[in-house]
Amino acid sequence: MRQLDDRAVRLFVALAAFFCANAVLAEFIGVKIFALEGTLGIAPLHWNLLGQSGTLDFTAGTVIWPIVFIMTDTVNEYFGKRGVRMISWLAAGLVAYGFLFAYIAIHLAPATWWVGAAKEQGVPDYQAAFAAIFGQGMWITVGSLVAFLIGQLIDIHVFHHIRRRTGERHAWLRATGSTAVSQLVDSFVVLYIAFVIGPQHWPTSLFLAVGTLNYCYKMLAAIALIPLLYLARAGIHRYLGHDRAAQLREQAAGTA
Repeated sequence: MRQLDDRAVRLFVALAAFFCANAVLAEFIGVKIFALEGTLGIAPLHWNLLGQSGTLDFTAGTVIWPIVFIMTDTVNEYFGKRGVRMISWLAAGLVAYGFLFAYIAIHLAPATWWVGAAKEQGVPDYQAAFAAIFGQGMWITVGSLVAFLIGQLIDIHVFHHIRRRTGERHAWLRATGSTAVSQLVDSFVVLYIAFVIGPQHWPTSLFLAVGTLNYCYKMLAAIALIPLLYLARAGIHRYLGHDRAAQLREQAAGTA
């Protein structure tokens, strides 16, 4: 296919594939809650906010989501609103597809020998473990998908709003600014759907405290990864050539 000889087409396919893989992976590993302090080997940092308290515990998916932010901004930079919308809907569809077949896999009758195959590793019931890991609650799944799509659509508009004001300067500003607004919405929407209107019925103070903590974590991670944004841009310019990269950016800005 001659279309695949175009480096811009190859680049978009690669970015879309990597974006979707990260989005799907973030959803599936997000069932694990990890202790940030323990991971860093430091003493627990107890927080107290709005009458709620706890330690710095996050879903494992938050390790990958900052990379998704970088990918979103990179696609936005070179392929515009249409490109980001396409990969966002594709990623959401793949996440839903993955959860559907995880649900089907859970309800397949397990082989008798397999259920107890990992007893020596401390897993007495493989089927129960499999169901617990891959059978995330419906409210969490719905909340995560809705928050993801809303966040992505907001990111698109904020990114191009800042771009219209700054031109091609300050790539870090439009990337960080769009993430700051989109993740403010995302961080609270997912918790609201999953844990406030969901069966757990979190009190407002807990909802606001956990949402604020998650948002601060995401923003710190996004800021820390700004150098990765510039590395990605440098790699793309080297791959496409300066003139082709400039042409794509101009076209992307024109569709804002």
